Amino acid sequence: MHLPLNALRAFEVSARHLNLTRAADELNVSQTAVSQHIRNLEDRLGKPLFRRLPRGLALTDEGQALLPVLSDAFERIAAALEHMSDARPREVLTVGVVGTFAVGWLLPRLRDFQQACPFVDLRLLTHNNRVDMAGEGLDYAIRFGDGAWHGTEAQCILHAPMTAMCAPALAHHLRHPADLARQPLLRTYRVDEWVAWFEAAGAPCPVVRGAVFDSSLTLAEAAVQGAGVALLPVSMFTRELQQGRLVRPFALELQRGAYWLTRLKSRVPSPAMEAFHHWLMAQVAS
Repeated sequence: MHLPLNALRAFEVSARHLNLTRAADELNVSQTAVSQHIRNLEDRLGKPLFRRLPRGLALTDEGQALLPVLSDAFERIAAALEHMSDARPREVLTVGVVGTFAVGWLLPRLRDFQQACPFVDLRLLTHNNRVDMAGEGLDYAIRFGDGAWHGTEAQCILHAPMTAMCAPALAHHLRHPADLARQPLLRTYRVDEWVAWFEAAGAPCPVVRGAVFDSSLTLAEAAVQGAGVALLPVSMFTRELQQGRLVRPFALELQRGAYWLTRLKSRVPSPAMEAFHHWLMAQVAS
């Protein structure tokens, strides 16, 4: 069945407003033209789409079924046309991201970035906080630490206090920090974190025994599986906490560093880099 686009658009706008005058204003046509389009559409379908009321319109069952389909279709058309109308050439942006930040913060917001910066062809490379920006051809690197990396400019993105986390079954045995001495303490290559945590807790640090991981992602999964207790950045594992896969047996948080956006000082920011930087900092601020 061939249905005229103008008639479909007139119906969609009228159905949203349930008022022909406001629909005519949005479409920049006369109310008579809107009414004619709707009558033509109803004639072609052989079904009424509106019930005419003394003070406006009401959708029939057929109109209610048609409205969400058309609204979605017109939104998709508008998005495609907006994308095509962006005159800027597509530009590749290569960003190295520490895996924990990529999974815990960036990926849930990736769709927003793609919509905000459609001209950027983003390439994400994950790393375990050790990166060679020049050798890997990175425009930016997001990493965890104190912001002091030779030859780079670093801007703080997000502070990341760490806390002890473990599986719920394991947490039942933990009432005081000293109870951790009887549990495997899972570690990353930053070997002094547990020492600093026990110092902050005012308890003696036991002999740290437990597997060593090069990524907080695998460290967290080991904790989920009940392999021991891990020190993890709270803000990167909110989903696991909300889902009950991990719990916090103690409220103590340890400030050990932050996530930083870094670039080589010799790298002149491109339009894609500036767009990513602006979007990233706006997301953090919100």
